[in-house]
Amino acid sequence: MQGKWKKLGLIFQPPKGLDWVVSHCQLPVADHIGGDIFRVYFAARDKRQYSHVGFVDLDIKDPAPQRKISQKPVLSPGPIGFFDEHGVYPSSIVTVGNKKYLYYIGWNQGNRQPLFYASIGLAISEDGGETFTRYWPSPIMARSQFDPCLVTSPNVFRDGEIWRMTYVSGMRWEETPNGNLKSFYHIKYAESSDGIDWRREGKVAIDFASSDESNIARSAVIKEAGKYKMWYSYIKAPHFKYRIGYAESADCVNWIRKDQDSGIDVTPDGFDGEMQAYPCVVRHEGKKYMFYNGNNFGKNGFGLAVLEE
Repeated sequence: MQGKWKKLGLIFQPPKGLDWVVSHCQLPVADHIGGDIFRVYFAARDKRQYSHVGFVDLDIKDPAPQRKISQKPVLSPGPIGFFDEHGVYPSSIVTVGNKKYLYYIGWNQGNRQPLFYASIGLAISEDGGETFTRYWPSPIMARSQFDPCLVTSPNVFRDGEIWRMTYVSGMRWEETPNGNLKSFYHIKYAESSDGIDWRREGKVAIDFASSDESNIARSAVIKEAGKYKMWYSYIKAPHFKYRIGYAESADCVNWIRKDQDSGIDVTPDGFDGEMQAYPCVVRHEGKKYMFYNGNNFGKNGFGLAVLEE
């Protein structure tokens, strides 16, 4: 049984005066850079609604005063026709020696709203996360026989000699009776020996609990006392708004959903009164912290919570 998450509120909102930030601070990705300071990468949308990746440095124990905000994006949309032409989103970061591997989402618009295509890219920093360069102009992971519609939102971490990834896999789109399109995606598992070439066999990590669910999104995994713990967001009827779920595993491959133990729920009239999505969980000085988005997919920024165990 997990404890309860104590919410610290909406701690960061879209900064003003930056031409690449009109709205949103979406998909927070936290990286410990020293002491109590974490660098949190996020996706902000410009006037075209194309997303760019920037960051804010903050004290995780006192997050209100921001120490530093990137004045320019560390990653911007790619050229016309590329997999990330219409936007980039941060998803996971791993320190490898003196380098930082930023796994990001590249996004393309479909020819019919809300249809979209997503792939996983890799960008590498050699200056502590101040700037990033794409490893390839193409994805390191794209659609396949196991993931026919999209791959997105990777959570990557090193576990001994193994690199592990839980990622969102697009299964299908359906046309509803009123003519709209509805997406279906869940979380699958992949492995690598170097963090670049990934082996996947279609292994489902988190599947739908019932026919009332349609989307299971961005996961956050930590390993603790030999057990793997995952937080993720999922959509379920009748509210059709993201909530945060929880699962456990002995091997990071086979998972048991325990959503009742997630320890967090929406707060009426709060910034997360309608939805909670895209958790990023980190440990610091014996405590667990969760960065996450609230209503409208993080349009107003991201929040923070600490687990009371």
